Amino acid sequence: MNNDAGGDRRPSTWTREHASGLERTAENTAPVIYPPDEPTDPDNHIWDTWLLRTPDGEIADVGGYRVIVALSAPNDLLPGKRHDVATHRFYYSADGRTWTPGGTLFGDSDPLGSRQWAGSAIYDPETGAVSLYYTAAGHRDESDLSYTQHLAVAHGGSIRVDDGVDFDGPWEHDSLARPDGEWYEREEQSRGMIYTFRDPWYFEDPETGEAYILFEGNTPVPEGADACGGDAEQQAFNGSVGIARADRDDPTACELLPPLVDGVCVNQELERPHVVYRDGTYYLFIASHKHTFAPGLDGYDALYGFAADALFGEYEPLNGTGLVATNPQNAPFQAYSWLAYGHRDEILVTSFFNYYDYDRPSLDDVGLLPAAEQFRRFGGTLAPTLRLDVDGLETRIRGTLAHGHLPTKDEPLPETETERLARLRGERDGRDGYGR
Repeated sequence: MNNDAGGDRRPSTWTREHASGLERTAENTAPVIYPPDEPTDPDNHIWDTWLLRTPDGEIADVGGYRVIVALSAPNDLLPGKRHDVATHRFYYSADGRTWTPGGTLFGDSDPLGSRQWAGSAIYDPETGAVSLYYTAAGHRDESDLSYTQHLAVAHGGSIRVDDGVDFDGPWEHDSLARPDGEWYEREEQSRGMIYTFRDPWYFEDPETGEAYILFEGNTPVPEGADACGGDAEQQAFNGSVGIARADRDDPTACELLPPLVDGVCVNQELERPHVVYRDGTYYLFIASHKHTFAPGLDGYDALYGFAADALFGEYEPLNGTGLVATNPQNAPFQAYSWLAYGHRDEILVTSFFNYYDYDRPSLDDVGLLPAAEQFRRFGGTLAPTLRLDVDGLETRIRGTLAHGHLPTKDEPLPETETERLARLRGERDGRDGYGR
């Protein structure tokens, strides 16, 4: 265990040895997803999604409503173009099942970047303060899209509840952090398919009360370095889970710290890192893609995870490889951008419904389909929620909830099909005299 948050700390490592054991099993493979009766938003694609939380990480209760924020784009836009116009929209629900579109998040304010990618949202019920952390992608008013990224925050607004939920400004938008070139690769240093410095996730350590921002980055690997046995092609796959010191009282405060985990030689994108704390264990989750694994490794579009007994590690991969939940072989891209949160003795995992009825080996082939087929095969809405059993370093999928069902801890979960069959067998055995 390493409790040192300072500059001398070394990150935990996701190794090629860990990742070489990746394989689908009954415990980590989700069932096939079918389209819901109605999409979450009838007018917009939505994808990366996160819950409005209180500073201690619980789902915020805002006048009897819970709120989610999602990346969005008009649903008449070709799905593959959605990241180029990504806008934050919010949705609210009284029961965690039916979501009402609330509109765009930032109103008339002018967020940083030419578009806004994923982040996190914090509501402090004691003060009413709202902090909206996000990725500023590109530059304001740029004529050609760029992929520069940095961490940003909107603050100063509030929430209004009046027969529904709305966010009121005025919002102030501030830059939080940019890559330093030493712990986190700058764009000009990148040799990978796309450099990353994004996905700010606010987290207060329940054991210390200290506030942090987790994010996705890349570890600089200079040309000619010894990493990956000197294999330059593998060195370009250098994803990391970054962390910065934050301040609950000042949402603009941010001090970069060394990464928590690096995946040099393993994977180039460790997306949307976030932590679920349970009984003294820190469960660190990320999402990643099949195509971002280094040469010689076969991974999946999946939720991956690690665990440690302190926020700053040492982290070990869950299930020996890091793989927690993935899509079935015949629908390998049906869901993505998983987000985990605790619910009593389980961990629930939401995601978005991605490309379904599609079993080609790469998403690169989507663009080869006629436009009508690209629209038909893209979900663009909330996926069914997965239920995870977690026991130390072992996890298994125990069942699913409906599309977009996001219950709070005070709401019981329905019987799983396995539980229902076991109960029926028990009732039958009791009636028929075959009980133990």
